[in-house]
Amino acid sequence: MSKPEQLSASFRDPSGFLFSRDGILYRQINRAYSKDYARLMDSGLYERLVKAGLLIPHVEVDQAPAAQDAAFKVIQPECVPFISYPYEWSFSQLQDAALATLSIQKRALKLDMSLKDASAYNIQFVRGRAALIDTLSFEIYKEGQPWVAYKQFCQHFLAPLSLMSYRDVRLSQLLRVYIDGVPLDLASSLLPARTRFNFGLLTHIHIHADAQKRYSDREIKAGSGGMNRHAMIGLIESLESTIKKLAWKPAGTEWGDYYQNTNYSDSAFEHKKQLVKDWVGDTKSSRVWDLGGNTGVFSREVASTGAYTVSFDIDPAAVEQNYRMVKTNKEQNLLPLILDLTNPSPALGWNNTERNSFAERGPVDMSLALAVIHHLAISNNVPLTQIADFFASCARWLVIEFVPKSDSQVRRLLASREDIFPEYTHEGFEKAFSTRFHIRKTEAVQDSERALYLMELR
Repeated sequence: MSKPEQLSASFRDPSGFLFSRDGILYRQINRAYSKDYARLMDSGLYERLVKAGLLIPHVEVDQAPAAQDAAFKVIQPECVPFISYPYEWSFSQLQDAALATLSIQKRALKLDMSLKDASAYNIQFVRGRAALIDTLSFEIYKEGQPWVAYKQFCQHFLAPLSLMSYRDVRLSQLLRVYIDGVPLDLASSLLPARTRFNFGLLTHIHIHADAQKRYSDREIKAGSGGMNRHAMIGLIESLESTIKKLAWKPAGTEWGDYYQNTNYSDSAFEHKKQLVKDWVGDTKSSRVWDLGGNTGVFSREVASTGAYTVSFDIDPAAVEQNYRMVKTNKEQNLLPLILDLTNPSPALGWNNTERNSFAERGPVDMSLALAVIHHLAISNNVPLTQIADFFASCARWLVIEFVPKSDSQVRRLLASREDIFPEYTHEGFEKAFSTRFHIRKTEAVQDSERALYLMELR
């Protein structure tokens, strides 16, 4: 039996922590949490939340704890295929995560429990739906006490959602800077004045922020003078109503309607989809990253083979549309996320280890880079050899599309700048990528000047 390794993101809660042993994830429950855990299991709350898809299931296991002196039990939670973070979510993903948190809290109150944590990082998208992954987030409800997670909920969910809705959807990236949630005074100052006429935002953002300033020398909690169960439910319903009314329409961004403006013929489009699907099957890839997935057309071809597919794109509108399709179609193995390949999610938090970087969450079996390389090489001046190095770090297999200078999309990129890319040719591309990959297959895409390559890591 190997030595257990505690996960770097799991150190703040005295109730327990996650650790891995022999590649299997476990959660140690400490004795300090024994009464709350017993209530969670005996009350029926655990069973109801799992059945509703709002909490990942676990099994109690006969496994040695990682810290014997404090241990009460060890459980093995269901493994989440890919851990994502709030700054990688679309507007509707963050909204659904917020509503899932509130739904969990309402269900908990009915069975005399309450969420002591309302962190967005405790929510993941499992089988296409927002679900809680932290089994130790509950505590026994005490009549008259305020909701201890109120401020955290407002900072992690309501503040960024209101800024995305009323100002600019790109303000979700504030969550990369403030990993404990957007400060309410900052949100209040950035929101337009008219939001003070919105009762929910007035109450939970503006007045809440003012109270924090006024009483900065002590903790401010909702209903700090006492809050009965009825008032607590009223608070949760007010937050729920406020969040449901927030909206953002995915329009006006560069690639949200990319497939309506593509230079592909129908036959070229279908040929490309078939090649991608065939090569995923040929390589028996079960975990795939689509790096430039747009609204998920090709991601869905991959997911149809049974492969778990993460569909990344830089454009919030494209990712929003992709996620809405996931919900409409009830797709369970496709996860749309926002990612800038030229500035991917870094390692964040305490000691830069609390939240994993994009690279640390790989590698996977295969990555797709369709209609991406010209943006990296020409729009962003990244040398082909460095692009090859990057994709080599992502996966064993690579399906990549080369878009030549004669293509209308590349001509558009070069229209307003000098062509300083003499190596950007089929030959230069193959030479650069051959240093890191074996080129296994090459196919010209029908009715186009583009070519699709299947490559395997050297």
